[in-house]
Amino acid sequence: MSTIEGLQRAYEQRLHQPWPTGLSGAEKVWLLIYEPAQERRLRLRLPLFEEATRAAGHGWLHVDLTDSFAEWMAGLRARDQYFERPDRMAMRLPQYTDAVAGRIAAALDQADANGVVAISGVGSLFGLASVSDVLNRVTGQVRGRLAVFFPGQRDGNNYRLLDAHDGWNYLAVPIEAANGS
Repeated sequence: MSTIEGLQRAYEQRLHQPWPTGLSGAEKVWLLIYEPAQERRLRLRLPLFEEATRAAGHGWLHVDLTDSFAEWMAGLRARDQYFERPDRMAMRLPQYTDAVAGRIAAALDQADANGVVAISGVGSLFGLASVSDVLNRVTGQVRGRLAVFFPGQRDGNNYRLLDAHDGWNYLAVPIEAANGS
């Protein structure tokens, strides 16, 4: 069994467990953790995660952030100036974080307490926006579950996107493939 198949099975098990009410938004976040090298395999299997979610009686709404930076840049009037002087982009990146959080928040507004909003493509945020900042901005709106496909590592409650040296401590439910998968 591949790592992604193991992750899918662990996700299915989580889906079939009771969903307690009264949790904080951060406790309704599921981080599905996998090796960054498995990104392409994961993307090929995303429809199977959706099938499993629907088969368990839950709704599914998918948000892919892969092209979010390009789409955001395309909307900036001064984009050509930023390509000429990329050092000036740093001051605009908080607006990009806002845009990503807004996109996820819009999906969360469409989901109910029995639905899963699945987020893929978070690796594309690396160096541009902090995943922890984005999640902190939207967790108050999670009614069902927010499933974040997370290419990286976990050590306890410390998460590292793309195996970066810096990580953050987060109160989410980790979902990982069983050891040996």
